[in-house]
Amino acid sequence: MEAGAAPETAGGRVVEFTTPRAKLIEEASRAIRADLAGYPRALAAYEALRADPEALAHWDMANYVTMRKLGYNDHGRVHAFITGAASLAITELLLDAGVRTDIMESGVGDAEDVFLAVILGTMLHDIGNQIHRAGHEAHGVALALPILDRIMGPLYADPFKRTKVRSFILGAINCHDLSPAPLTVEGGIVAVADGTDITKGRGRKAFALGSVDIHSISALAVDQVVIERGRDKPVLISVTMNNSGGIFQVEEVLAPKVIRTPMRNFVELRAAIRPQGEEQILSRVRLDGDHFVMDLDGGETVRVEVEDTQKKVTDAIAQNLGVSAESR
Repeated sequence: MEAGAAPETAGGRVVEFTTPRAKLIEEASRAIRADLAGYPRALAAYEALRADPEALAHWDMANYVTMRKLGYNDHGRVHAFITGAASLAITELLLDAGVRTDIMESGVGDAEDVFLAVILGTMLHDIGNQIHRAGHEAHGVALALPILDRIMGPLYADPFKRTKVRSFILGAINCHDLSPAPLTVEGGIVAVADGTDITKGRGRKAFALGSVDIHSISALAVDQVVIERGRDKPVLISVTMNNSGGIFQVEEVLAPKVIRTPMRNFVELRAAIRPQGEEQILSRVRLDGDHFVMDLDGGETVRVEVEDTQKKVTDAIAQNLGVSAESR
């Protein structure tokens, strides 16, 4: 199972776990098209991006590096489309509440330019991972430039305006992981949308590949994320957990992206355990040689190499001093 975005519901946009991968992308794409239906230039930009072979390759390679080489959660096509749908749901709620984003406040553009910047920035935010996780934000800016120029060129006859709108997209990509924190509302939308993709489907594949840590386990504990109109602020993000371990995802992944961005003024964040009560994720953990063997509640078994953190630190210090750790 992987995380996915469902179409409109009475209560707002629901980001939930479902299957298969292609279905998730199609559901998210339908939601994106619905939100952009009244903005032909933004819709044209989205359609160009989703079919762009360079973008498709970037998503696949970013996912290969993050999942296969690092054991992280999904950072590829599914993540791009799901967060894209989430970002537009947030943008729509903000604009409906009368919030003027930085593109509008600066006089650079209107609502259509906002939607275009948000969808392109969100869907391209993680492509820099294909080079390395370290510095992936700056790598993403460099990789996104030719794609943005190719897509935006035919849509903006005025290069002066095109360059200004593009700056908001590049800023959002560079700041989506809060390093540094975004300064614009558009950047905040992209960061928060990225943080909403924390449901169990996103962590399941990483878990199955042997990445058993607080990130993958806590991701399995989140059933659903709902984005809807808030009572006190324009946007309410509600997280439903099947296990209290999911609070790690809320506190460490999503909450900082609300608190440390301009979105803190516009977003309410709530988390609760589902009405059925808590679900067991792990039933037993045992040490077998240099591996932990994890018995999952569903009957599966996962083997994970034990990470000797103290040894890694010792080796790193020794290497830095130019001596062998064994000689100490």
